[in-house]
Amino acid sequence: MDRKFAVGYQQKADGEIFTDVVKDYASNISEVYFAWPGQASGRNALGTVRGRRNWDAQYILEEDLREFKRLAIKLDILFNANCYGGRAVSQHLENEVISIIEYLADTVGGVDIVTATSLAVARTVKKYFPDIEVRASVNMRIGTIPAMEYVSGLFDSYYLQRDFQRNLEYVKRIRKWCDNNGKKLCLLANSGCLYCCPGQTFHDNMVAHDAEIDEMKNIENWTPFVCWNILRKKGMRKALLQATWIRPEDLHYYDGLADMVKLATRLHSHPRMVLEAYTSGSFNGNLLDLFEPGFSSLIAPFYIDNKAFPDDWFEKSSKCGRKCESCSCCQKVLEKVLKEFGKS
Repeated sequence: MDRKFAVGYQQKADGEIFTDVVKDYASNISEVYFAWPGQASGRNALGTVRGRRNWDAQYILEEDLREFKRLAIKLDILFNANCYGGRAVSQHLENEVISIIEYLADTVGGVDIVTATSLAVARTVKKYFPDIEVRASVNMRIGTIPAMEYVSGLFDSYYLQRDFQRNLEYVKRIRKWCDNNGKKLCLLANSGCLYCCPGQTFHDNMVAHDAEIDEMKNIENWTPFVCWNILRKKGMRKALLQATWIRPEDLHYYDGLADMVKLATRLHSHPRMVLEAYTSGSFNGNLLDLFEPGFSSLIAPFYIDNKAFPDDWFEKSSKCGRKCESCSCCQKVLEKVLKEFGKS
């Protein structure tokens, strides 16, 4: 089956221009998602670091967006910050969203999709740009049919909450509802985030306020991220396997269930490697290297050998019911796949 992917925009990675990577995999890429320079989103603002702006960033972005349009790839602009502070329901935010979308219509031929976490942003796009698809960000953590129903008037498509996507039968239920209600369903394949992470909202809010946080004298010698703290403990590393990612080899189980599969590549240092793995359905290497975040440096000199997974891994992990407190399956599999560099 010819799968279509959405990839996250960056300007240069691993010594090559990102547009060259996209061109090489254009037949497999249906969308490129990006944030506008200076705008808060699910990652650091493009082109700005501690008030210092790369004035070429916007020019390069516009040139790249026009190139993606020529390749018949849809453009998905992200207004998916978890918090907009006092501007959350303001006319200021509304005007800002409208002006950016109008500007892109004039300069690059327009955007096809807006991915939002904010209900105010979704409402604005629906009201002023009814022909643009509005997508619920993965940051909203929409994982149930009632949740989808509650905001069905604002969104045309949804990223399914990552914590649910390994339950294949559940995904089929969500898919049926989407089909019956004229909605699209999207998945994020290579997130390294922990299953039901209690620090996600805290972390997302930090990202939204990254520019302000960067200017503060912050707490010293403390890591505020749950994942990095617990994975330092060897006894907690089974959480790496209990996470939400889908291996390239297992993606075929979702054929017909997802309209589009998102690959996290906005900050990834090797986006070509990620695309090659997921478009080919195979990866021979450290599985953590595909993810964002990946944690490879954290557990070194150990790594997770992707080719060492047992044949029944997906079947078991997709039907386990997430009874992790009384199950040792992931710990046993971890003992098989966790290898040490330089040792056979």
